[in-house]
Amino acid sequence: MKSILYLIMVLLSSLTFAQDNALFEQGNTLYNEGKYAEAIDKYQAILDSGFQSSELFFNIGNAHYKLNHVGPSVFYFEKALQLAPNDKDIKNNIAYARNMTIDAIDVVPEVGITKLLKKVTNVLSFDGWAITTVVLFILFVILFISYYFSEFTNSKRAAFSSSIVVLCLGFITLFFAFHEFSLMKKDNPAIIFVQESQVNNEPNLSSPEAFKLHEGTKVQVLDTVNNWKKIKLSDGKTGWISSADIKVL
Repeated sequence: MKSILYLIMVLLSSLTFAQDNALFEQGNTLYNEGKYAEAIDKYQAILDSGFQSSELFFNIGNAHYKLNHVGPSVFYFEKALQLAPNDKDIKNNIAYARNMTIDAIDVVPEVGITKLLKKVTNVLSFDGWAITTVVLFILFVILFISYYFSEFTNSKRAAFSSSIVVLCLGFITLFFAFHEFSLMKKDNPAIIFVQESQVNNEPNLSSPEAFKLHEGTKVQVLDTVNNWKKIKLSDGKTGWISSADIKVL
C-alpha cells in the first residue's frame, strides 16, 4: 500500500513539474513577444502551484519592469536575490528597478567592531558556519582520541595541542553561526506597494504623520499591531504604516 501511495506521489510530482515547465516556457514566449501582462499570468500560475525559483522570480521582475510596475519589479527581483544572492544579472536588474523609485534614503554607515563583526559573519552563510562548526568538533573528537590512545609523548603533545586549537576554532565558528542566525531572524524586509504611503508616529489614523514613502522603497518590518506595521528605514527612521501598503518579502 505504501509503495502504491509513493508511486502516486511521484507521478503527481512529475505531472506538476511538467505543467509548471510548460507554463514557464509559455510565459517566456509571451515575454519575448512583448506580452508582459500575459507572461506574468503564466508565471503567477506557477507560483500558485507552490513552485519557486530564482529564475521564476527574475522573469516576473523583468516583466513588471517592462510594464513600469515599480513596486512589483523591485519585490520580485528581491525575491530572486534571496535565492541567488551572487547572481550578477539579478543584481544588475534590481539596480535598474531601484532607480525607478522616488525615495532617496541614506544608509547609516557601520563602524568599528560592529562593521568588522558583520563583515566576518557574512563570509559564510548560516549553513556554512554550522557545517564548519560540526566538522571542527568532529575533528576535535578525533584528535582527542588520538591524544588519549597515543603511546608516544611527542604524539600526545601534538594531538592535545591541536585538539585545543580546533576546539577553540569550533567555538568561534559556533559564535558566528548563532550571530548569522540572529541577523537572519531580525531581517524582515518589505517593499512599498502603493504609489504613496503615509507613515505615522503611532499605529492609528489620528497619529501625526512622520514622513511619506513611495512605491518600490525597501523597509524593515519591526513589529505588527492590528493592521499596522512598524517599519525602519536604512537611515534609522522609524514609523507605523498600514499593512495594506507594503508586501513582506
